Amino acid sequence: MMQRSNSECSLFPHEQFWILSKRIVTPDGVISGAVEVRGGNIASVIEGDDLQSSVIGGHFLDYGDAVVMPGLVDVHAHLDEPGKTEWEGFSTGTRAAAAGGLTTLIDMPLNSVPSTVSVETLRLKVEASKEKLHVDVGFWGGLVPENAFNESALDSLMEAGALGLKAFMCPSGINDFPMSNSTHIKEGLVALAKYNRPLLVHAELVPDSHSSTQLNDGISDVRSYATYLKTRPASWEEAAIRDLQSAMQETRVGGHAEGAHLHIVHLSDARASLELIKDAKSSGASLSVETCPHYLAFSSDDIKDGDTRFKCAPPIRDEDNRQNLWNALLEGHIDLVSSDHSPSAPELKLFGEGDFMRAWGGISSLQFVLPVTWSYGLKHGITLTQLSKWWSERPAKLAGQDQKGAIKTGNHADFVVWEPEMEFELDESHNIYHRHPNISAYIGTRLSGKVLSTFVRGNLVFSDGEHAPKACGVPILAK
Repeated sequence: MMQRSNSECSLFPHEQFWILSKRIVTPDGVISGAVEVRGGNIASVIEGDDLQSSVIGGHFLDYGDAVVMPGLVDVHAHLDEPGKTEWEGFSTGTRAAAAGGLTTLIDMPLNSVPSTVSVETLRLKVEASKEKLHVDVGFWGGLVPENAFNESALDSLMEAGALGLKAFMCPSGINDFPMSNSTHIKEGLVALAKYNRPLLVHAELVPDSHSSTQLNDGISDVRSYATYLKTRPASWEEAAIRDLQSAMQETRVGGHAEGAHLHIVHLSDARASLELIKDAKSSGASLSVETCPHYLAFSSDDIKDGDTRFKCAPPIRDEDNRQNLWNALLEGHIDLVSSDHSPSAPELKLFGEGDFMRAWGGISSLQFVLPVTWSYGLKHGITLTQLSKWWSERPAKLAGQDQKGAIKTGNHADFVVWEPEMEFELDESHNIYHRHPNISAYIGTRLSGKVLSTFVRGNLVFSDGEHAPKACGVPILAK
């Protein structure tokens, strides 16, 4: 499906035009040049300086020194619709995404009502998204015990357009999305193999010896983040990934699930868990792993008593662990970054009480992930090319979106234009488009990297603080 430009969908409504910049991030490196857009796709990419004469008579936008990069692809977002628009919703979530340079979101199957675990519930979600999408949005289906052994149900969900499946190895906190075990996950991988689609796993495993009562024994200071951190140790991530080792091996050439792919979401533990992942990759397993900006930006030592904005699962860990995550990302052991945008109604964060044990977990982040990743990565010497691989090229590949994630001829004209050197205070005066701006852990930080413009399939959907009048993003369904 191609979304054509028109005056309501785009702030620069032209079927054919050029984008010029001295810093265009392409698969072959950063070039000075121009990108030709025609009918929503990239028609050509040319390298050179002073190219305005080449496009005389045509429409063009010259961004000078600003960076033109592939639009970000976020494979882990909770948009909470249908059923929980008081938490977020397609309209506000995708407006925030557009303002942050994200051009594609893949929506998680839980935190909406109902969860997306069947053909019927997928259709409800797609229907709920109509005329509300400011960027393109695809959908993961859910792997739960009730469908894990039902091959025809999983086939139907895939044939209806789910881009892959997501499973939890611990309680999700959502009643209609119960946890799966490694046997369920093996069944899911076998079902996915013929579709060459991934299975995403929340990898935390609660030891059998730990009941919720035991976990809460001895807890005194519920306002201390350290108290919460102790209840979700890194050993839970390690145990889950160790339990997945047999399933991982089935994805190897010759395995029962050859053609399927296992993806570990939001890795927080950069010690034993990471070593297990490295070993599985080296053995030939079809495996990838993501981490999130909040694990790269914050350490547990920085979190103040009662500041429940920082509660998430798995939790933010210590400073040494944060540095290890950066090293793993730079060395290629962690493949990509995702937001895990997981907002809620503000009252569920219990700001008045500051009770980390009872507050709803989740970091609200969609609009900020580009400047956050860049700002905290500068200390590690990250490059624009690396940033594009982590946030565009590899996520697009995971989601099966071959026409996204890179500025090359034939791809969708999805771009973010931004100024990496521009610093700003992320405070209450900043235009934030999330449903609930005040719940984000990033409020109060100083960041580098201001988004100027965002294009989705050639439509200029956001520019200088203004959104296009009409939401013309496309629901992405696998074929």
